[in-house]
Amino acid sequence: MRVLVTGASRGIGAGLRAHYADLGHEVLGTCRGAPPADGHWIAVDLTDPDAERLLSRGLGDRPLDLLICNAGLYPDKGDTIDTGFASEAWAEAFAVNVTGVFRTVRALLPNLRAADAGRIAILGSTLGCSSRPGGGSYIYRASKAAVHNLGRNLATDLAGDGIAVGIYHPGWVRTAMGGPQAGMDVAAAVAGLTARIDALDMARTGIFASHDGTILDF
Repeated sequence: MRVLVTGASRGIGAGLRAHYADLGHEVLGTCRGAPPADGHWIAVDLTDPDAERLLSRGLGDRPLDLLICNAGLYPDKGDTIDTGFASEAWAEAFAVNVTGVFRTVRALLPNLRAADAGRIAILGSTLGCSSRPGGGSYIYRASKAAVHNLGRNLATDLAGDGIAVGIYHPGWVRTAMGGPQAGMDVAAAVAGLTARIDALDMARTGIFASHDGTILDF
């Protein structure tokens, strides 16, 4: 199986990349800046106007069995409504968390179509659930709500190609984004996410589920 993980140089993305590589799959990762020395990498900034060409060139015409859209930003963590949530942070977060996902899928769609049963996994968050309005983190919440909507609509449009799309909440994970107080380590999040991704098929396309298998409301 050939797998591509965006944002694979650290955190959950690094854990997902390692998981599939340890199983013997061919794994490519994307990262900003200079890529690590090990493995197969595509150096690309998803906000770059040239990102789609770089992604397409990085994979060539090889079929892609699984695309995991993991790259994301949380620029407004701890911001207050009176002084935070800068316009630049809104623009960058949406460029990566939403537009970046769409552009990644579009760039690699020929490769997903070339696979026997291409699949797309998008990392969402319960912070983007309209059914769970906890307040604060407006930029991150709004961007995740938008990518949930994007994922559901991609599932509809790509059903005719036999490409299944799933959206998954990884849990609150101890990473640079989640912070040291989070309740899960990366290994636990990866174990849950990969179990959900392994079960993704056309019968489940459009699903929004937690790492533990709980079906979530949008």
